[in-house]
Amino acid sequence: MKAITARATRGLNLGANVITADNSGAKIVRIVSVKRLKAAKGRQGFAKISDFVKVSVKKGIPDMKGKVFDAIVIRIKKPYRRPNGERVAFEDNAVAILKDDKGNPKGTQIKGPVAREVLERWPSVAKLASVVY
Repeated sequence: MKAITARATRGLNLGANVITADNSGAKIVRIVSVKRLKAAKGRQGFAKISDFVKVSVKKGIPDMKGKVFDAIVIRIKKPYRRPNGERVAFEDNAVAILKDDKGNPKGTQIKGPVAREVLERWPSVAKLASVVY
């Protein structure tokens, strides 16, 4: 997995409820774990921008409710710093649900902006977005 250029801060704890920004059928999901995370033993994991996470669907269409999917974090409220010095923060925390491990999204469109760091690491997800910020 390619490294992101930004100095990302701890944005989302495990157990955080976030909205789903795509049209996959899920509305609200809970972060269960962060995949490919490098952390000290005993430290609770956290998700930052453009991370690969496992989510459980809490609200959405009935056949998706309770199921576990992979997802990408596309927006976080917590400000993070880019190499050019600017700080970026979004209005909400949002994820895009994936259908496989390769990073192919389940939905066909993404509502709202997507961070530029997602474009660097997951181009197939970012090309569905109307705005890359």
